[in-house]
Amino acid sequence: MSMLYAWRWFGPEDPVTLDDIKQAGATAVVSALHHVPNGEVWTKKEISTRKEMIRSKGLDWKVVESVPIHENIKTRTGNFISHISNYKKTLENLAENGISIVCYNFMPVLDWTRTSLDYVTQDGSRALRFDRDALAAFDMFILMREGAEESYSKEERENARNYLNELTGIERQKLIDTIIAGLPGSEEGYSLEQFRNALLAYDRIDQETLRQNLISFLEEIIPVATRNRQLMCIHPDDPPFPILGLPRVVSTEEDYARIFKSVPDLSNGITFCTGSLGVRQDNNLVKMFKRFANRVHFLHLRSTKRDDYGNFFEANHLEGDVDMVGIVKEIIVEQSRRREEGRNDASIPMRPDHGHQMLDDLKKVTNPGYSGIGRLRGLAELRGLELGISKSIGL
Repeated sequence: MSMLYAWRWFGPEDPVTLDDIKQAGATAVVSALHHVPNGEVWTKKEISTRKEMIRSKGLDWKVVESVPIHENIKTRTGNFISHISNYKKTLENLAENGISIVCYNFMPVLDWTRTSLDYVTQDGSRALRFDRDALAAFDMFILMREGAEESYSKEERENARNYLNELTGIERQKLIDTIIAGLPGSEEGYSLEQFRNALLAYDRIDQETLRQNLISFLEEIIPVATRNRQLMCIHPDDPPFPILGLPRVVSTEEDYARIFKSVPDLSNGITFCTGSLGVRQDNNLVKMFKRFANRVHFLHLRSTKRDDYGNFFEANHLEGDVDMVGIVKEIIVEQSRRREEGRNDASIPMRPDHGHQMLDDLKKVTNPGYSGIGRLRGLAELRGLELGISKSIGL
């Protein structure tokens, strides 16, 4: 039994169409109602309309990515109780439409963060990149976050200032837009002033407070998911370390262990993102997968290439620092185990996450990280890798 080959689709405005997705070799779609304001209920009608749109092309909507969590829930302020109630209602409406896997994250303020969306790689294709000097320059000298300089060493402050001094006005604005204007799938987009205000909401929220807020949220949500036979799968922080003074609580093996110990129901699971988790050298991905294999409800397969300074870029799917062979082998073993147990989730949904802008897509306007050809290459490579490993071990 192979993984369920899926593809992220941002809806009717996505430049990669459902017809494109079908030709790429995917059979399922990962989507969300991005047009519904964060915190509002996804109605049965809206869900059904999106599902029928996908089914009309011979594809199936298997995974929601994501039902966003309102910032008031993360901070447990304002009308967070009503937002949790809305979240529960959305889960119920999704269940009634037969959608049973829900990916989400608990990153404060920002979703995934990069400092460049068009980094030119060695082969001329373009990739997403994270540069610590660029983020530090933004943090201290553009955003001018109070107390920001305390987050960096003297050398880092000097490097950041040098980085900023080399930017043109256009490049400076591009950096701002890249960090705060909202990337594909992001929950929010901000102006610079709005972003400063959003950060202030976390002034008194440290890592332990945020972790407890997550656990409190799960204690409310997971019983609803269990009743609906849904699988919730939390995505790791991206990048998996604190940025801009914001705490992170889903970055390491121990982070996940504490979440699952606090809320042990099997519906409380993981989106195993090899790219996000692989940014940290201290994350042993194969070991992590083995430990949490029973809770892996969704897979993001991609690779990153890091250096010794905390910088990284999106590598080709079978390159970079991720042991993709080791991970895919463990996925195959886990799927075989589930099949023997008679579980109905033996085929784990996977999508090729991110991809280089390459070939003809270099001439097109595409969603950063989500151009068609780069992901097609990734899906083809991953399908071939899975088939080769399966044959070699007799599964």
